[in-house]
Amino acid sequence: MASRESSGRVLNAVAQAVPWLVGGSADLSPSTKTRLTFDGAGDFQAGQPGRNLHFGVREHAAAAIANGMALSKLRPYWSGFLIFSDYARGAIRLSALMEIPVLHVLTHDSIGVGEDGPTHQPVEQLISLRAIPGLLVFRPADANEVVETWRIVTALRHEPAALVLSRQALPTLDRGIFAPAAGVANAPTCWPRPTPAHPRILLATGSEVHLALAAREELQADGVGTRVVSMPCWELFDRQPQRYRDEVLPPSVTARVAVEQASTLGWDRYVGDGGAVIGMHTFGASAPLKQLLDKFGFTSERIVERARECLAAARQP
Repeated sequence: MASRESSGRVLNAVAQAVPWLVGGSADLSPSTKTRLTFDGAGDFQAGQPGRNLHFGVREHAAAAIANGMALSKLRPYWSGFLIFSDYARGAIRLSALMEIPVLHVLTHDSIGVGEDGPTHQPVEQLISLRAIPGLLVFRPADANEVVETWRIVTALRHEPAALVLSRQALPTLDRGIFAPAAGVANAPTCWPRPTPAHPRILLATGSEVHLALAAREELQADGVGTRVVSMPCWELFDRQPQRYRDEVLPPSVTARVAVEQASTLGWDRYVGDGGAVIGMHTFGASAPLKQLLDKFGFTSERIVERARECLAAARQP
């Protein structure tokens, strides 16, 4: 299930219990899955109460209106494509500056957009959002992490959050096998739990977590343990005590590979000098998703190759 789809289901469930949760989209609700569909939600119009707002094709206005509603003690959200967050950047920045809990729901988060091509495939937008002080940026890996993300953001009182969601379907991880999604509250979810027996670490967010898990299966054949860390929210991880961060990313483990379908800026502080980052260094392209993943190196084979190179370098005297 695409994370935009699971997010839409959670949003509708939460909104039924929280009558002051209101919002809409920049004319994209069928795509961003943010329309409230339960009985009584209705459309906001002149002379008619309703909780679905039609902002029109104007992302900045949508985010700015949401800011105003937050100042009136409503819990607003607005939605659009991640690529168009640049149009709303001034208002997103002000939500952080004013410390108001606006929810910015941004879908179609990567080259996973496919044939829509580079004009609609975000590259630099994710790191530009992470650069805004006081903005929590979440990119969940599956439906379980989406649920936990909504649990966290609906409890915020003085911080805005950006929910960065996929267009393409994602597998839902079996949490009986993998770590509980509740780790989102501290940012990382690790498979398996951190131990000294895992001298390689693969870090990822969103859809790339599944690539990292596939690569781990191949790397296990080397006889050398490999851990996968899902990092849906950098900001929450950075707030954790140093002891906890060192438990997740032990300083002694320098063979680290990060994977994200976005600009690689910022990952260096997690992978260190001995690590590698597989990301986007150019604009995207128009093609089916499988072809794009192969073209830009988002394959388990590429991750395996880089992880082996990093471990070999770490073992050199």
